[in-house]
Amino acid sequence: MTGPELKQLRVDLSEAIGRELTVADMAKLCGLPAASGTVTIRRWEVRGPSASAAKVLGVLAMASERYPILDKFDIFDRHTIAEKDRPAQREKFREQMREEVRRRLA
Repeated sequence: MTGPELKQLRVDLSEAIGRELTVADMAKLCGLPAASGTVTIRRWEVRGPSASAAKVLGVLAMASERYPILDKFDIFDRHTIAEKDRPAQREKFREQMREEVRRRLA
């Protein structure tokens, strides 16, 4: 994940959860300390996040329709789920991811 991609992710997650995310919010999502987290996020918005933060953010990105559901989480194309039910199941999963973002920010 590059710095510009991280900036775009903040915009996309903001749209997904219905409120604007600040740099401090992004720091909280990454589990960074409150005192230095915003400085770290601003630096990452230029150079890109650490590998471990990019993994966390990649999972949380699935809250937005603009990001694919990662293969590891994509159980919706299995034969056990009827094709007509798959879109609703995907949307339910994305809503769960949105709730996870909101929970982490609380």
